[in-house]
Amino acid sequence: MITIGQLADYAGVTIKAVRHYHKRGLLEEPPRDSSGYRRYGAEHAIQLIKIKTLADAGVPLARIKELLAADPPRFAEAVTEIDGELRDRAEELLRTRERLAQLRAGDRLFVSGQVADYLERLRGLGVSQRAVRLERDGWILMQSVSPDQAAVWMADKLAAFDDPEFRAIYVDYDAAFDWSPDDPRLPELARRTAHWMAGRPGAGAEARPGDPVIAQLVAASSGVSSPAWDRLAELARREAGHRTGR
Repeated sequence: MITIGQLADYAGVTIKAVRHYHKRGLLEEPPRDSSGYRRYGAEHAIQLIKIKTLADAGVPLARIKELLAADPPRFAEAVTEIDGELRDRAEELLRTRERLAQLRAGDRLFVSGQVADYLERLRGLGVSQRAVRLERDGWILMQSVSPDQAAVWMADKLAAFDDPEFRAIYVDYDAAFDWSPDDPRLPELARRTAHWMAGRPGAGAEARPGDPVIAQLVAASSGVSSPAWDRLAELARREAGHRTGR
């Protein structure tokens, strides 16, 4: 008869593992002797070695009891089942690792490569992280709910960015987020914006066709507000009205 410590040493496991196997009903727990200690025999050591061997082979603890009691045909069948389960788990782990590897690519996990390149272009212009985040979140939503419309909008945005004047307006518009709504620079920025918009090819036509509900959803998704931006929008509408005579 041996102690729990000796049993654990013989089988190459910890005392904690032995107690856990007791708790799971995998290993019979002997009664205490007159000294208050549990004493284990050879049958316990053999059973513990079997449990450890199965566990080391990847058999889930929940199925070890079943295998220990199975006849040879059922044992082979159960092993095949467990092998299939482990293969599925391995494939899922591989997919998880691939997704984690994609996380290192940053924005490319959430948006298309074209949009990710565009966001890098924004960073290169020196715009704020806030602006990049707002753009990214908007494109995530657009590409999910309406990929075709998002592709049209992306092409429109890239064409605009080919114009140095638009890039300058974009940078100034980003900086204006923190301006006072009474800042004297706002009317000039609104004028420049209206002038650029009026000079675009197809300026009078619908610039970005598509579902207006999607556009509103994307606009609402930002969750940010700027009194200066609100003022800019008001001034831009006024400028546009003047140009069209309305």
